[in-house]
Amino acid sequence: MKGNQKNLSKQLRRLPWKQIPLQARTTGAGHGRREIRRLKVCTVRPGLLFPHAVQAIEIKRRRTHRKTGKVETKTVYAITSLPPEQAGPPQLAELAQNHWSVEALHHIRDVTYGEDASRICTGTTPRAMTTLRNLAIGLMRQAGWTNTAAAADRYGSRPQHAAAMLRLTA
Repeated sequence: MKGNQKNLSKQLRRLPWKQIPLQARTTGAGHGRREIRRLKVCTVRPGLLFPHAVQAIEIKRRRTHRKTGKVETKTVYAITSLPPEQAGPPQLAELAQNHWSVEALHHIRDVTYGEDASRICTGTTPRAMTTLRNLAIGLMRQAGWTNTAAAADRYGSRPQHAAAMLRLTA
């Protein structure tokens, strides 16, 4: 949940998190840092400023940068309409982690290809363009690129390299 809904954010922060025990803990490493995520889940009552919300989630992330040793901590909140019997703490932890990978892909599409500023809006063309952008990002990753913008610049200015990667001949 992003901070653009201040009243909902305030409601979530005010839930009785201190009385709720830790319910899930996950760890991960990547991008030069190690991360520990601690998750608590709270069933919410009607009145939360988000229709159909059934559970609220508090995720405390602690990141340690490997090179510098710098530690960052951040608390984020999420909500879901899934009831506890359909999604317990371990499933919610996995769903939250997978959500960030989707957000990261959207960020790459927007920064590299200017997707949010795109004026393409006719019929199914926006969906087709998103599919093509996702395909391009996937191919660049498969080719070993970690910087999608640099890869897009290279292949954009040297289409013969893109054709070679796809094993196409001109």
